[in-house]
Amino acid sequence: MSTAPPTLELERRLLGQAPLIFALDEVGRGALAGPVAVGASVIDASVAESAVPAGLKDSKLITEKRRPDVASRAASWVTGSAVGWASPAEIDEVGIVRALGFAALRAIERLAAAGFAPDNGIVLLDGNHDYITPTARASDEWASAARLDVRPVIKGDRTCASISAASVVSKVARDEHMVALHTDHPHYAWERNKGYASAAHREAIAGHGLSDHHRRSWAIADAPALF
Repeated sequence: MSTAPPTLELERRLLGQAPLIFALDEVGRGALAGPVAVGASVIDASVAESAVPAGLKDSKLITEKRRPDVASRAASWVTGSAVGWASPAEIDEVGIVRALGFAALRAIERLAAAGFAPDNGIVLLDGNHDYITPTARASDEWASAARLDVRPVIKGDRTCASISAASVVSKVARDEHMVALHTDHPHYAWERNKGYASAAHREAIAGHGLSDHHRRSWAIADAPALF
């Protein structure tokens, strides 16, 4: 596994084709409880010529203690950032892939509302699958977004600094959300497992049943422990 810090090599090259780069990454895809979130950052040529913040990398490679500081510096470094969400109920209704599309489009909408026109940019999406375009095509609300120039980037959260920024911003936002939910549901230990399939989480489900924040369509009883 490469531990080399992310760079702006791809972003600088693409900024020769468009004035803005939008970079997106998801968090919470495999959790049993809580929403899925997609973080989005936007950069322009001025950011691309600056130094990448020290310590910025894929959020999974940053310790939980250090993430908030890195996320704060990343959010200050990029031209703009936002987080979009899709609820557990939406995940149950339309499936995780379409729900990821909802969250991504909501993040892009927030950046557009802040004055960053996605039609003028290229959208870099971590992974090997474009879940944005099919979701936009299937919805009257987001029909115009079907024309966005979406480009999946395999391992983009580790290689592209703009995607790394989106990764850590969304990870911290979702972790904070799950810690807040823990207050009313302490037996699930969400402050530690953040809704993922820890042994303690599965034991709590067996003893207390599912909450309104669980993804009820998932085969939770058979979920493997990740912690």
